[in-house]
Amino acid sequence: MTGFVEVNLFGVYVAPISVIMVVAWVVTIGLRRIAVGLDVLRYVWHPPAFVSAVFIIVLRSITLFVAR
Repeated sequence: MTGFVEVNLFGVYVAPISVIMVVAWVVTIGLRRIAVGLDVLRYVWHPPAFVSAVFIIVLRSITLFVAR
């Protein structure tokens, strides 16, 4: 059995991946602000694709952490 159970948000049961996606989005926003501050995105060929890839990496990392 995995660690995924429905989350009760104000009486509405939500799939756990929805909550994980919101958390990953917030983490990605923070990482993007750091990258903009350090001017890292200037050296990337396609910044939106790079940020999307970072979101997928963060999402998968959080999912693996929660599954344990």
